[in-house]
Amino acid sequence: MSAPAYGIQLPVQSQSTIYAEPWEAAAGVADLVEVARAADRAGFAYIAGCDHVGVPRRLAAAMGTTWYDPVATLSFLAGVTERVRLLSHVAVVGLRHPLATAKQYATLDHLSGGRLILGVGAGHVREEFEALGVDFDRRGPVLDECVDALREALGPDEFPEHHGKLYDFEGLGQRPRPAQPHVPLWVGGSSPAAVRRAALKGDGWLPQGDPRDRLPAQFARIRELRERAGIEGPFTMGAITEPLYVGTPAWDVGRRTLTGPPDALAESLRAYGEMGVHQIQVRFRCRDRAELVDQMAAFGAETAPLL
Repeated sequence: MSAPAYGIQLPVQSQSTIYAEPWEAAAGVADLVEVARAADRAGFAYIAGCDHVGVPRRLAAAMGTTWYDPVATLSFLAGVTERVRLLSHVAVVGLRHPLATAKQYATLDHLSGGRLILGVGAGHVREEFEALGVDFDRRGPVLDECVDALREALGPDEFPEHHGKLYDFEGLGQRPRPAQPHVPLWVGGSSPAAVRRAALKGDGWLPQGDPRDRLPAQFARIRELRERAGIEGPFTMGAITEPLYVGTPAWDVGRRTLTGPPDALAESLRAYGEMGVHQIQVRFRCRDRAELVDQMAAFGAETAPLL
């Protein structure tokens, strides 16, 4: 068993009431930059950004309407970091033509020196699809073909070729090519269809909120599907941990939050590696940017080495 890598969904860039801290509402670019740089310093494997084109009024109270564009955000942060990888968690690629998506993300990978991880998902907001002229009810099959088309369009060929039911292209050159010979493609979502899509079409799986006790069965299902289909090669199993706070908090961080000294946190988080997780996404409770940066530094220096 090897220690899982650890990454973080960036604050500020998406502000759902489910997870955003109060201070993020008034935060901005400087805060994003500092958190990205803190991740770079503290050994985080990736920083991640979400994707929503627009949030309908019926969902705005819960989801908020602050959702930075992932390509623009990750490209900007690539310029102020050196090592940390750049994950779209997740890009709703079915909202756009795969050639347009490939142009954006290939350019990001090129500009960042090969740091892109393309995380994709089916999406869940009907109004977004309707406004952009995409069939919401067929978003699963749309995503399946998008993944196939993106595999071609983000591959080594300057003139990618794809002939499918929804998308058909060849003879259109796209440079710059990605810096990576193979851009990792992780599939998000925890429905049976999403798990199957991850197993058969992805290089990794990004679960959405699965608690610890559900993960082993999901992993077993992925391994079974890949084995049955004769798919070999590396596959990255992911998990999103409980909220964390390194040390003893002097404020109410919520009963679900894992707290304590670095060794106690590491002991709890090692369970993820023992069940086969390769990367964990962590989120820290914090009252401002300074506390978040301190938490990230403490985790990287004191907890991560014990994983």
